[in-house]
Amino acid sequence: MALVPALGNDGPLVAEVDMGADYSSAPTVRATVVQASTVFYDTPATLEKAERLLAEAASHGSQLVVFPEAFVGGYPRGSNFGVTIGNRTTKGKEEFRKYHAAAIDVPGPEVDRLAAMAGKYKVYLAMGVIERDGYTLYCTVLFFDSQGGFLGKHRKLMPTALERIIWGFGDGSTIPVFETPIGKIGAAICWENRMPLLRTAMYAKGIEIYCAPTADARDVWQASMTHIALEGGCFVLSANQFCRRKDYPPPPDYVFQGTEEDLTPDSVICAGGSVIISPSGAVLAGPNYEGEALISADLDLGEIARAKFDFDVVGHYSRSELFSLTVMDKPTCPVTFTSASGRTKGSEK
Repeated sequence: MALVPALGNDGPLVAEVDMGADYSSAPTVRATVVQASTVFYDTPATLEKAERLLAEAASHGSQLVVFPEAFVGGYPRGSNFGVTIGNRTTKGKEEFRKYHAAAIDVPGPEVDRLAAMAGKYKVYLAMGVIERDGYTLYCTVLFFDSQGGFLGKHRKLMPTALERIIWGFGDGSTIPVFETPIGKIGAAICWENRMPLLRTAMYAKGIEIYCAPTADARDVWQASMTHIALEGGCFVLSANQFCRRKDYPPPPDYVFQGTEEDLTPDSVICAGGSVIISPSGAVLAGPNYEGEALISADLDLGEIARAKFDFDVVGHYSRSELFSLTVMDKPTCPVTFTSASGRTKGSEK
């Protein structure tokens, strides 16, 4: 596993933020974005790989580790699940059954294991997972603190294109920004980062370390990440998978529709591009397109105030008498029972 060294000073890391300390200096947090592939259809093996990567990041002093979109459960790149307008094939339905089986319940034993990892290695953890809620799946980020506590989750609000046939839609109740000793942390997943109103809601919650797990390895993704850092006056940590054809099951168990015949086992399926960007728009580490890697940087939290002095999108640079945003942040539920006896375990999540 390659480690991309942090830019900046190599001085001692500050593990806790003491708000009563010397105001002439700001704390520094070491953060790592993981660029690595899922072990597809094998969640136990993926969790083992996650722990190895987490241990390595912690050994380099990382206090916050961000994993890619759908790292646990897998991003089903190249699959169409046998769907055409008006028809779903038997093979495609079986593909969904296997994908559903690889997803995880929240809460559940896999969540407990991830929490234990965060506590064992004393890191804050943002982990991309496929969440199973009954028979609906969600693309989700789970957050854990360095004591092994589960902080909460963010469900992707708007799956992109064909993702909508396999993932449900998150609602306004899971757009958290968590206040922690290392900063205010939240996440938006892949193309929902391009939703201006979602970003505005997160800025209004005071986000300082903006996690952006993704599946987009295109060069243009870097422009979006830089824009968000500048717009929000926040650090942006984007983690993507790097994977080759051999990281997925071989055909016929898994087929990349329309391209399978052109692929070799070493063909790059997703080239990564994971990156860390400062509130001033400076690239601190990455983007990496070379292989699996741990990409780290030291975040000078003083950069946030310096950037907000120039531009505070929900503060001195807003015009609330002209523009306003209302966020419907209560959970939505298709069925509501008036008595406890009408509820099932699944309906109480």
